[in-house]
Formats: sequence, C-alpha cells, structure tokens
Amino acid sequence: MTTDELEKLLAQQPIALLHRLARGRVHRHFRAGKRRLIELLLRHSAENRAGFESDLQALIGERKSQRPEPPQLRHQAPLSPRTDHQSRRPHPHHEPDSHEPSVSLAEWLAGIGVPTPQPFVPDPWQDDALDKLETGDVIVSVPTGSGKTYVAVEAARRAMEDNRTVIYTSPLKALSNTKYTEFSRIFGADLVGILTGDRRDNGQAPLLIMTTEILRNLLYDAAGGEIDLRLDTLGLVIMDESQYLADPERGVVWEETIIFCPSQARLLLLSASIGNPHDIADWLTSIRPVPCHLIKHSKRTVPLRAGYLHPDGKLTPLFRTIGIPHGHPGHWHPEAKRLFARYEDETMPSGRRR
Repeated sequence: MTTDELEKLLAQQPIALLHRLARGRVHRHFRAGKRRLIELLLRHSAENRAGFESDLQALIGERKSQRPEPPQLRHQAPLSPRTDHQSRRPHPHHEPDSHEPSVSLAEWLAGIGVPTPQPFVPDPWQDDALDKLETGDVIVSVPTGSGKTYVAVEAARRAMEDNRTVIYTSPLKALSNTKYTEFSRIFGADLVGILTGDRRDNGQAPLLIMTTEILRNLLYDAAGGEIDLRLDTLGLVIMDESQYLADPERGVVWEETIIFCPSQARLLLLSASIGNPHDIADWLTSIRPVPCHLIKHSKRTVPLRAGYLHPDGKLTPLFRTIGIPHGHPGHWHPEAKRLFARYEDETMPSGRRR
C-alpha cells in the first residue's frame, strides 16, 4: 500500500478508530484533530509499515463486525448518490442515545464561580495524615482540589518549629518556581529557598524547594561520602506528584530518592492519581525503618464537568448530564456531537470528506 493509499484509507475512518490506532504510537493523540492525527499516524507508520497496516485492517474489520448491515437494507438497491452537503457529513461510530433529557448549557454552568468565604476547618483525613507523620511515612492519595497542599504546609511548619530541615520536591521546574513563590508568601522569603537546574536562591534556608532530580543528586553525593549539612538536619521530604514513580523514563529518579532518603526524615508523598497506593505503601514499609501509612479517599471536593469548546467559540456540555457519567461514556450531548462533526468537516482535506 502506497503512502497516498494509506492516507486515503485513514481519511475514510471515523476519528474514534484513529484514536484507537494512535494509542501507544502518538503522544497526546486525544488533543489532535482528524487532519493532524492522520499526519502523525503517517509519520509513525514509516517505522513499521507492515505492522501499522495490519493493526489498521484489524480495527477496520472489528468495526465492521460490530456494525452489521440492518436487515431491512440487505436486499435493497444501492442508495442514490448523496448531495454534496451529505457527503461532507462524517459518520461517527454509532453510540446508543440515552433516553435521559440533555442538560442545557445554563444548567451545566450553574454553580460555577467563587464560593462564599468561610472559616477554614481541616477535614478529618488532613488531621489524620498529620498525626500519622508523627509515627511514620505517609502517602496522601486524594482527588485534585481536596487539600493536599494544606497537609504539606502544616507538616513543613511543624518540622521547622522542631528545627528540622524540610525539602519539597516537584517534577517540573515551573511547578517548583510556583511553590517557591507560594511558600515564600506563607512562611516568609528568608525561610524558603529554591534549587533547580536554572535557579539557586537562599540555599541554606530551612525549607528548600527543588526538582526531584536535584534531591536525588544530593543524596547520591551523601552516599558517596560528600555529606551535605542540610541532610544532617533533614526532618521531612515532601514529594509532590508522586505518581511519577510509574513514569517509564523518570520513575527511577523517584525510586532512588526514596531508597536513599535518610532514615531520620519522614516521607510525605502527595498525588491525585496513584493507581496502586496500597502497593506503594507496602513497598515503603518494607524498605524504610518506619511504617508507611496510606491516607486515601475518592470523593471529589471540587466536582468535574466536561465540556466541548469549538474553535469558533461555541461551548456546550460534552455529556448529557452535568457531571461525567460513569459506565456510559457514549452518552454524548447532541450539540457536542453536532459541533464535533462540523469540526471534522472543516478540518478534513478537500475531496476526502465522507
């Protein structure tokens, strides 16, 4: 199959099939429109054309087997040619529509805004996490927006009051810079420092913000006999975004940091997306001198809502419901389906629209 033939075949497929084909091949493929996705798939297919074509044909065959021709049409004459308007309309993979009425845009947007100020009262799980740090390491695995930062700030405050050094790590320099600004505002600029590959400010402060790689390198130096004085007083290591343990390329940095972390320091791992926190807690307990406690819950303090924004500025709910449905991902909002079909129409190359 030539490249042109392959491109035409890809253009004939619904975008849902192309996204399935892109899994494991194209990074962040779900962000690409159909035209861009076809370009990325063609570029990737050059590495293993035979395997790529085989997977494509398998998906096409699977789709055909799941969509048998309706009995009433099997013996009818071929349909008459479609009009130009009809030929430009893409045919997304069929999903059974829900009988539930679709939410309106006003209903979907209702309640979004700045909440009324109220006195802060820690949640029981936050107090529990801080208490558990007194006797061991802690993994906090809770949804985004639940209040992990409060646990980190209060734990750092208690450690510094006990004259212990605190290190806060993040996977990104940009996030480290953000936390440096935030913690400087909370504790005062003289008590907070930052160490990244691009920046070194107030390196002897009791609270240091750095990337995980920087801390790993400090621990490497300590293991080689080049003892850093800050490690002698280290009392708490906070590892934000600790789901990076599972990253194929950078996960080893988190593993080595945990393994080499001084025994007198407590570990506080924060994440909203660890898939197996129980296993991580068991592993830490097996390699560290203190037990690791897991603080976990799945109730979202800030509910999620999914919407679709067309490039022309039109906004609509993505699903028929206000929230994100569980178990029925095909219950798309009719307006979202219409806008996405229009987007496919507008981005497909001329002459290749179905």
